[in-house]
Amino acid sequence: MERENLTGISEFFLMGLSEQPEQQEVLFVLFLSMYLVTVAGNLLIILAIITDAQLHTPMYFFLANLSFADACFVSTTVPKMLSNIWIQNQVISYSECLSQLYFFMLFVMLEAFLLAVMAYDRYMAICHPLHYILVMSPGLCVFLVSASWVMNALHSLLHTLLMNNLSFCADHEIPHFFCDINPLLSLSCTDPFINELVIFSVGGLAGLVCVLCLVISYTYIFSTILKIPSAQGKRKAFSTCSSHLSVVSLFFGTSFCVYFSPPSTRSAQKGTIASVMYTVVTPMLNPFIYSLRNRDIKSSLRKLIWVRKIHSP
Repeated sequence: MERENLTGISEFFLMGLSEQPEQQEVLFVLFLSMYLVTVAGNLLIILAIITDAQLHTPMYFFLANLSFADACFVSTTVPKMLSNIWIQNQVISYSECLSQLYFFMLFVMLEAFLLAVMAYDRYMAICHPLHYILVMSPGLCVFLVSASWVMNALHSLLHTLLMNNLSFCADHEIPHFFCDINPLLSLSCTDPFINELVIFSVGGLAGLVCVLCLVISYTYIFSTILKIPSAQGKRKAFSTCSSHLSVVSLFFGTSFCVYFSPPSTRSAQKGTIASVMYTVVTPMLNPFIYSLRNRDIKSSLRKLIWVRKIHSP
């Protein structure tokens, strides 16, 4: 059976953030600026970590991977939206939509896993500093990142294959700026029960594991910090995880509003705003949060920019 006969359509229409023609130019400039800042900021973080030997530690290894995931994450959705605004065409092909869904889910879950891994890293550094170097070995760090990639690649493939089995018969207008799983399920003319079951079981389990890792790690971290006798010692210990905690709160707070809120409380507008927050705003803010609150990153970035000035003609 051909693909068109199975799905009923060969393309979707991404309705974007606004249907008002006078707002398209503003949206294009705004999201192009945010995209360029996001990619440049995350690449700078990666370059600073690679070039500075003092940053070759587990914490910054995970941060470099998080920055790479952020750059890929935002590149999955924003360029297509900018292209649609520029050429004034809302069409996205069926195969391109499923590809976007796959990579979007890969990077959104990869970010969640990396944030959980970074929480464990901070737990070891603050609660067990004497065992930190022994436990957080290069082999373990590579294994944790590699396992995150493999598990999320399979997880995303599962959702994409299940989506491919659905039929989309008539309505093919997606009230979103990218192919997300919930808007696609709402357009299906077949029962998406299996898809929804997998979202709340497999996806929910993966999210629960990440959240439990974060909650348990920070419970021990705060407990250890409160036992430090000096106020200066408490501030120093808390400063090592404050940036990570800010990113975690922003990312999980907005993403959970989108995927785990009751259907009766959802609205297209609220879902779109929350999606913009964790798909565009959070990856853009992450480099600023880590660079402004981290002396090592700020020092490395200053050295990186200073060297480039010296060697520039």
